[in-house]
Amino acid sequence: MKRFLTPGAVVAVSLALAACGSGGGGSSDPAASPGNAKTVTVTHVDSIGSVLVNASGEALYSSDVEADGKVHCTGACTSFWEPLTVDTGAPTAGTDVGRLDVIKRPDGTKQVTANGKLLYTFSEDAPGKVEGNGFADDFEGRHFTWNAVLAGGKAAGTSGGASEAPPRNDDGY
Repeated sequence: MKRFLTPGAVVAVSLALAACGSGGGGSSDPAASPGNAKTVTVTHVDSIGSVLVNASGEALYSSDVEADGKVHCTGACTSFWEPLTVDTGAPTAGTDVGRLDVIKRPDGTKQVTANGKLLYTFSEDAPGKVEGNGFADDFEGRHFTWNAVLAGGKAAGTSGGASEAPPRNDDGY
């Protein structure tokens, strides 16, 4: 009987500790707490300009392939380029973001758009680290070029005065 109590106690303590330490992804930023966080805000990134970022501060990108407003980044593409989605309600915006909306993805999730551009984060980015601007890759027979989305919803390198990073395709992600 004692053998069953010890594993049970370990499980109970583990669950209690996990519950205490998990509130909101470990962020101590008050703006990132539920109710205060905006879905999309703007931050300045050297050499790019005023870039749209998600609630965690990661840069947001759009693809030239999806300029038609339709979802083309699916399957393996989303393992590198994660769609910015909302579970319920409308996305919220900080100052100078542009017009936010949602589009239904093939899997049924609701992806956020800025002035019609579908928004994604890049797997190699972190808050303040923007590695995907000008990145080029291929998925499902399509050649994608990704650019950070600037304040107002324009893509860096396409217009708006930002310089475009040279395209790269190192396949090493």
